[in-house]
Amino acid sequence: MPTQPLGPSAAISVDRVARTAFLTVRDAAEYLGLSPHTLYVWRHRRQGPPSFRMGPRGRVVYRREVLDAWVREQEQADSRSNPSLSPLAAAPQARLGGNCGA
Repeated sequence: MPTQPLGPSAAISVDRVARTAFLTVRDAAEYLGLSPHTLYVWRHRRQGPPSFRMGPRGRVVYRREVLDAWVREQEQADSRSNPSLSPLAAAPQARLGGNCGA
């Protein structure tokens, strides 16, 4: 599937997000390829990447470096990305009890 070239404003937005240490919910969602609603739900459920409130208005922000670390943790927890977790890598187990129907 061919990709659409980014318009000038989208390119500036992506560049700004890539250079910012603290990301808003909207920017963090864009950075992770998620919807802002997903991040709000995860935060409410105390799931997802760590966030905190900053500033006099208590705006929710995410550290970009923490988002990167969280993504790496997710990748390592997935058996498709981490061969040591794959059930196919485990040695076969011996059956207990001998004959089952005789």
